[in-house]
Amino acid sequence: MKAIKRTIAIVCGGDSSEHDVSLRSAQGLYSFFDKERYHVRIVDIKGTDWNVNLPDGTTAPINRHDFSYEEDGKRQTFDYAYITIHGTPGENGILQGYFDLLNIPYSTSGVLVEAMTFDKFVLINYLRSFGVRVAESLLIRRGQEDKISENDVMERIGMPCFVKPATNGSSFGVSKVKNIDQLAPALRNAMMESDTVMVEQFLDGTEITVGCYKTRAKSVVFPVTEVVTKNEFFDYDAKYNGQVDEITPARIPDELAKRAQDLTSAIYDILHCNGIIRVDYIITRGSDGHDKLNMLEVNTTPGMTATSFIPQQVAAAGLNITDVLTEIVENQF
Repeated sequence: MKAIKRTIAIVCGGDSSEHDVSLRSAQGLYSFFDKERYHVRIVDIKGTDWNVNLPDGTTAPINRHDFSYEEDGKRQTFDYAYITIHGTPGENGILQGYFDLLNIPYSTSGVLVEAMTFDKFVLINYLRSFGVRVAESLLIRRGQEDKISENDVMERIGMPCFVKPATNGSSFGVSKVKNIDQLAPALRNAMMESDTVMVEQFLDGTEITVGCYKTRAKSVVFPVTEVVTKNEFFDYDAKYNGQVDEITPARIPDELAKRAQDLTSAIYDILHCNGIIRVDYIITRGSDGHDKLNMLEVNTTPGMTATSFIPQQVAAAGLNITDVLTEIVENQF
């Protein structure tokens, strides 16, 4: 008896500045999935406008009551949602809650984990309580800018520092502030993306990133990637316009790479993650002469274009990205 093929929705788009980045990830994922094993459809959502791309090049509206659509006069449903929205509503728990209500399994972590990892300030303080080393930071909410003075920033964070939206990604709204006169403009820039803004200590060191996924059968931590850019920091142009060198495996000692991989695996377990995550770090040298791993953020919907970090790391590990995606999907059935 021939097995029934599951139908997978690659859910992309979203309502943040990262909408177009998400569409690129969706195309990458579509190329990676095993089409012999699955029916794969891309679903682009923006606000309340949800549409599925059909094989004939047309689109059909998604019925948001049950996440179904019509094709050739027949109602079609999805067995699984692979969420690749970078930003709201796919990276902050909103869409996860929707799929929980419909009892449709999905590729990311659950509502609480997504909401927590989406808010960088909440995340770093939560992981700090487990002994994870993070940079010092302050949180400033819209309308409460006067609660934190320039002296507070100088004394607690210092210069230079980063000002970034607490709930966004892809470096939109991020500024490197070198003197106190640049602080107010940087706050205004960040608040164009988020109602909460972080002022974060600058850490001078080597940036690395590590991907990980786990199933009932295995735990996989990918090789470490070193991130090198001549830009002020790993900004949008570095991430998406090629102004960066991504070196896998990273040019760091094996012992340090192992520490980064072990910490990534531990963070995965602490947060009780699902699917693929990617954890970013800065390596600094402590006063004792030893290398320190400073966690920057946890990305629960990492980019999935052919040149993104995760596909690079999968290849460097000698794995097949199609097999990895199949394992992640089948783990929930």
